[in-house]
Amino acid sequence: MPVKRLKAFLDTHGVRYITIYHSRAFTAQETAVSAHIPKRDLAKTVMVKIDGRMAMAVLPASCKIDLDLLKKVVDSDSVELANEREFKSLFPACEVGAMPPFGNLYGMEVFVSEDLAKNKEIAFNAGSHRELVMMGYKDFERLVQPKVSKFCIEIQ
Repeated sequence: MPVKRLKAFLDTHGVRYITIYHSRAFTAQETAVSAHIPKRDLAKTVMVKIDGRMAMAVLPASCKIDLDLLKKVVDSDSVELANEREFKSLFPACEVGAMPPFGNLYGMEVFVSEDLAKNKEIAFNAGSHRELVMMGYKDFERLVQPKVSKFCIEIQ
């Protein structure tokens, strides 16, 4: 159960958080509505391949990723969305698409949108499509040490 591993990690580092249970939802926008939280506060994890290596791009549910912007940020030849087949096995205890944005626990880089980094708190999937963890963004940043940059566009 990935949420146990995540909560143990947070507890070990003295992080305050809450767990939010909600109706089953599969998209970030549906999840925000189901959990009654603003879309800008829900962090969605988008799996990308940067020059062939897997990485996490974390952005608000209210935005979509701009691969060209991310490509410039990482100064890479190739940035593309990863498909589920390519990353499913990296998160064996997680439901597909519900992995928490803690790439450091999975040995991968994490890029966070500057739009999300402005938040006081963020919520994110905790390994299932029914459970979120909400915590302070500064704690998330301290633990994950993501690279913060501009790579998303507000969804109209």
